[in-house]
Order: sequence, then C-alpha cells, then structure tokens
Amino acid sequence: MATVELRFSALPEHVRTARLVAAAVARRAGVDEAVLDEVRLAVGEACTRAVGLHQSHEVTAPVKVVLIEEEKQFSIEVGDEAPHAVTVEDSSPEAVAADPDADADEDEMGLAVISGLVDDVEVTTGESGGQIRMSWPVSVAPVLG
Repeated sequence: MATVELRFSALPEHVRTARLVAAAVARRAGVDEAVLDEVRLAVGEACTRAVGLHQSHEVTAPVKVVLIEEEKQFSIEVGDEAPHAVTVEDSSPEAVAADPDADADEDEMGLAVISGLVDDVEVTTGESGGQIRMSWPVSVAPVLG
C-alpha cells in the first residue's frame, strides 16, 4: 500500500495544487483516465470545504490530504481540524441548525457535489475535525516510471 500525504495552509490558492497532485497520483495508481476529472473535481470540493471551515473557525492547522493506493482501489482522505457539532449519524436539518457557526447551505451543497461525483464516499465529523474519504476502483495496472 503506497501513501502520499499532502498538508497545506488553509488558503484557497492551494486547492488547485491539491487537485493536481491528486490527479497525478490517481493516474499513477491506475485510476481510469475517464474518471480523473471526477477525482480532480471531488478533491477540489473537499479541499475548498476544509479551507472554508478552517478560515471560518480560525483554525491555523494545515488541511491534510492523504492519497492511498491499494491493490483494487484508490482512496483520498481530506481532513480538517475545525470543530463540527454534527456527526454523520445526525445530519438532520435540526442538527445542522443547532450549529450556529455552520454555513449549512454551502456545506450541504459541497457534500452533494462530492456525492454526485464519487460513488464511494464517507463523511465523518466530530468536535476535533472532520474527514471526507473518497474511493475509486483501480481498473488498470499502475503506471510506472
């Protein structure tokens, strides 16, 4: 299992770099060329969400992106360290409204875009941060060189 880890300051201009790195690593891992645009867009949405959460909560820690190459799948985890009051088990409109600092509409829109792009997505949140894990099948032998 090969892993690449990227950390960047929570600034919007770094999201493009994260997208490019994710696409390059996905290509090397063997993700189908037809899916690479989805990888780029999904990583862009997840990183933009993490940057926004860090900025709105004044979190100085970097955004963390982990790219994991496994035998039959390629996964990307985008983590933030912003406090979340809502967990994946309690994402009802009432629970979202209970978090006064959350920009619920923007957050829901970003997560909806990601869910539309990625078949295998898992979102977890808690008081110490959140994580979006996205996975794609590997359809060809990894590119070497």
